Amino acid sequence: MQISKILHIGIFCVLSIITFAQKSSVTITGHIKSADGEVLPGAAIALKGTSIGTFSNSEGKYFLEKVMPGTYQLTVSFIGYQTQSKQITTKEGEQLKFNFHLDSDTKELESFSVIGRSETKEINRQAYNVTAIDAKKLQNSTLDLSHALDRVSGVRVRESGGVGSNMNFSLNGFTGRQVKFFLDGVPMDNFGSSFQLNNIPINLAERVEVYKGVVPIWLGSDALGGAVNIVTNTKQNSYVDASYSYGSFNTYRTAINAGFTAKNGFTAQVNVFQNFSNNNYWINVDVADVNTGEYFRNQRLRRFHDTYHNETLIANIGIVGKKFADKLLIGITLGQNKAEIQTGARMVSVFGKWHRKGNIVMPSLKYQKKDLFVKGLNFNLSANYNLGQEQNIDTVYRRYNWFQQFKQYEGLGSERERSLYKFRNNNGLATANLSYQIDDRHSITINNVYNTFNRKGKDELFPDADKYEQPRINTKNVLGLGYKFDYSDRWNTSLFVKQFSQDNKFSVSYNPSGNWGDIAYRDQKNSFSKLGYGVASTYFLLKNLQLKGSFEKSYRLPETDELFGDLLNLEGNIDLKPETSNNYNLGFSYQASIHKIHRFSIDANVMYRYAQGFIRPKLNANQTKQVMDNLADVTNFGVDGEVRYSFRQLVTAGVNLTYQDLRNNTKFEDGYTTESPLYRDRIPNMPFMFGNADAALFLKDFGKKGNTLTFGYNLLYVHAYYLYWPSLGSDKLDIPRQLSHDVNIVYAMANGRYNVALECKNMLDSKLYDNFSLQKPSRGFYVKLRYFISK
Repeated sequence: MQISKILHIGIFCVLSIITFAQKSSVTITGHIKSADGEVLPGAAIALKGTSIGTFSNSEGKYFLEKVMPGTYQLTVSFIGYQTQSKQITTKEGEQLKFNFHLDSDTKELESFSVIGRSETKEINRQAYNVTAIDAKKLQNSTLDLSHALDRVSGVRVRESGGVGSNMNFSLNGFTGRQVKFFLDGVPMDNFGSSFQLNNIPINLAERVEVYKGVVPIWLGSDALGGAVNIVTNTKQNSYVDASYSYGSFNTYRTAINAGFTAKNGFTAQVNVFQNFSNNNYWINVDVADVNTGEYFRNQRLRRFHDTYHNETLIANIGIVGKKFADKLLIGITLGQNKAEIQTGARMVSVFGKWHRKGNIVMPSLKYQKKDLFVKGLNFNLSANYNLGQEQNIDTVYRRYNWFQQFKQYEGLGSERERSLYKFRNNNGLATANLSYQIDDRHSITINNVYNTFNRKGKDELFPDADKYEQPRINTKNVLGLGYKFDYSDRWNTSLFVKQFSQDNKFSVSYNPSGNWGDIAYRDQKNSFSKLGYGVASTYFLLKNLQLKGSFEKSYRLPETDELFGDLLNLEGNIDLKPETSNNYNLGFSYQASIHKIHRFSIDANVMYRYAQGFIRPKLNANQTKQVMDNLADVTNFGVDGEVRYSFRQLVTAGVNLTYQDLRNNTKFEDGYTTESPLYRDRIPNMPFMFGNADAALFLKDFGKKGNTLTFGYNLLYVHAYYLYWPSLGSDKLDIPRQLSHDVNIVYAMANGRYNVALECKNMLDSKLYDNFSLQKPSRGFYVKLRYFISK
């Protein structure tokens, strides 16, 4: 009873204090948006002449608490927009609300970078280790998305050739499928070969977000080492963006993006793009005559069987701004591609007829609603199903050399492995996100991603083969729950857990009788479930000095090709287990200006990865194909940083550098009891130090008011690295140092409505290799014409 009395007295005292505080102080809230309604997170709000101030949050909202009664000047400022002020008078106990819509200020808009860090400042202010690229700053260039990302610290994009070639994306040491890609928050796992990162034009994107290590809960996928989210035009307006470029090696690209929104809410969007290139660039190779065997060293020749083209259409139609839906879109994605294959893994293998092709037919649905049923409850739903197909065509029995000579053989053979195999993956995906803003400081998010896969295929060359009738079925689900605590506008923390689950159905062959050639199949099933978790936090020591740290125990579920094989050179392994990694990130960013003339920014990050069960290839039992297995444990300690400077609206320049120390942490190899000689060896065939430098000069009102002439330069540097394990052998092959220079001139007229760009890539005609002996394009020249209008 005594304890009960004390508790009641304590509660009464607390309530009295709260009541007194409410009566004696004032709370001011509101939201900050641009003049066209775009949310402006990170805007600075202050009461002039006092120490009271804050920043708008990710939704553009701000909160000023414990304001004493009186008369103040309330000011709002944001980079690139005109500062606004409002005189206010507060009375005891009031709760006031003031909304602001800021007008663009071209005099203030000074980008720290040619890749536009300033307009994506709100993304970079998150607790996660994230870099955001403002794609709008690059839309006059001929870059695709992969080459734009290659300029981000921590990112390395490796290609086997020119336009449309095989690409390997590396992010802080994790590669390939360990990094996940998203389009407007929707995983791109099932988009097929017609919609790859290195054939998507930069004009499709408004910005690109690169999450290094820890991935936010709302992206909801099984990324082991990070994620890339491509954000397309999110504005509800009418616009047309059309461009065409042409250049060396008969390369031309077209991109048309258009949108229309009527006053009654009807909206339509269309994105069309195509890429074509003969990729017949110059290379230096040794050649042996196919008839005489005579050897010719260091011949300078053109590639001759590497033509690539793709065409893609993305169309959406629906409504926006209705009571029952902020956005409801029904869409279709259609595309096709064809790629001639010039070489194998090394340039000593030359092909003249082998090619592959594919298409995409993917209907989609998108639904968004804020304040669903109750205020603060937001819901997003996206779903798509890919009905497209892929085919590998290799039926010509020849052997080629780089002189385009070939030797024809009798019989049924091929250049590599005889095939006309055509298949559909019947891949569907649905993602749902529900978030609730409990109050000004607390919010929760639930996200679920469900993926289905059921491969069906046949080969006209082997119509009766039973192996093509066997089940290859996979379902995958990732369920996430997140909580965010905004203690103040200087500090916020996010906690989350993710449940990863996967079910697989497959068949394995066996010999029931023991007689040669007697093959039967037995169905198998397996499943597994894993729990991941993480935390991310950020704190602003000063208004312009941010600290951030994050940790995640992440999983990457085996992909369908790894489980079921590709029926070509990769054998399936139904016993694969998920990869797992503990990811640690710590970083800071600092921005400063001197008299608003000189502007600086510094970003630096330290990361550590401890990954187990790395899925890596080994030879199968009869040494004829590769098979994936959980072979290795890996650690990675790395740092990356970027420094940028701009002077007025005249000059901007920057440099970034990445160092990553990936080490083999597998002490005992498969079945062995003695320590592996490769233990703590640096992981081979992986760049460990690389960076970029860029500079741009802007001449405003050049020739006429509203016109701008820009000179740009970009340098790519990649340090040499070993192809094989450093501890094996004394004569080690390496991939040499890469140094590439690109320059461009852009003339934008009528405030960016008409644009002409000239580019020279690999200006010094350096020999560039991302993969051993596979030369990348020689020097090339390109021109791009672009028209843009928005209402």
